[in-house]
Amino acid sequence: MKKLLVLGVLAVFTLFTASSALASKCPQPRKTKSAPAGTAKMDKTGSADAAAGKKIYTKTAKPMACKMCHGDSGGGDGKLGKALKPAPRNFACAETMKDVSAGQMFWIIKNGSKGTGMVAHKSLKDADIWNVVKYIREELMH
Repeated sequence: MKKLLVLGVLAVFTLFTASSALASKCPQPRKTKSAPAGTAKMDKTGSADAAAGKKIYTKTAKPMACKMCHGDSGGGDGKLGKALKPAPRNFACAETMKDVSAGQMFWIIKNGSKGTGMVAHKSLKDADIWNVVKYIREELMH
């Protein structure tokens, strides 16, 4: 009887610990370098094309498609992202994304983020980056 009680307590503790680890994905603490003030305040998503952004996000971005790390739904759970420390940005986490401006997103996509797996996407034109930002903000952020 005592063994069953101990096993039960251990099982509950293990489940609690595992669920706490998963819950830490949102919000994601970050110390990402801020974009220059002028860029951080920019927002050219009004004239951007979310459908074109989705194509870049899911298929054509170079050196690799965004979804490979950020996942299909933007949760930071892509195939390659699972191996990265820190984990890729979880766009679906409102608490994490609430203070990230469109300009900051543009800056990070263009220049990468030091200390993370986020690489610079220098081959993308600025208009393409704004398309991706619009897609993320309209379709993946909740």
